[in-house]
Amino acid sequence: MLKLFHNPDSRSSRFIWLLEELALDYELIYVEIPRRGTGSPDPANPHPDKRVPALTHDGQLITESAAIALYLTDAFPKAGLGPPVGDPKRADYLTWLAFYAGEIEPAFDLYRRGWIEKDPLQVLAKNHERVGKRVLTALSQGQYLLGDQFTAADVLVASPYQWLRDFGPPSAQIDAWLRRLAARPAAIRAAERDRKSAAP
Repeated sequence: MLKLFHNPDSRSSRFIWLLEELALDYELIYVEIPRRGTGSPDPANPHPDKRVPALTHDGQLITESAAIALYLTDAFPKAGLGPPVGDPKRADYLTWLAFYAGEIEPAFDLYRRGWIEKDPLQVLAKNHERVGKRVLTALSQGQYLLGDQFTAADVLVASPYQWLRDFGPPSAQIDAWLRRLAARPAAIRAAERDRKSAAP
């Protein structure tokens, strides 16, 4: 049994989407998390740092967004949301998951805190620009990050742009990509389920 430990409108929301894309049965378990100066650690949350997302599968605990995405797409390959070992696109897929965790997520955190503009050496700004350029380069070659194949990498990499569109550079390609993703039936179902989980 899959259980997603979730807090609405958070980094776990995109995993409702991914689970819907995979067409899996799962249980959504709401937990409190500290955020925006409110909330407290929830003892019901199995994440070692009491954060989300956290996923359990038949007693196994998986945390960290890139790891959850890789675990799910490897464990349930029939949906084709992650190229399997031996597929020529596997290398690009793994690279995007790692690039998200190591580059995009830190750049997004710095951006939303307003720290990029405060860096007198502009090193952070150059890193931020590099992230946007990498996404744009990929989307200039296809509808998704891996060309014409939608994968869990799109779910992860799109999320900062969905939260704060100005995180990325002005781009018709990025805008079209985000519209394509938002129009996916699984994304629509996930957004609705996320809203319901936020209801009192």
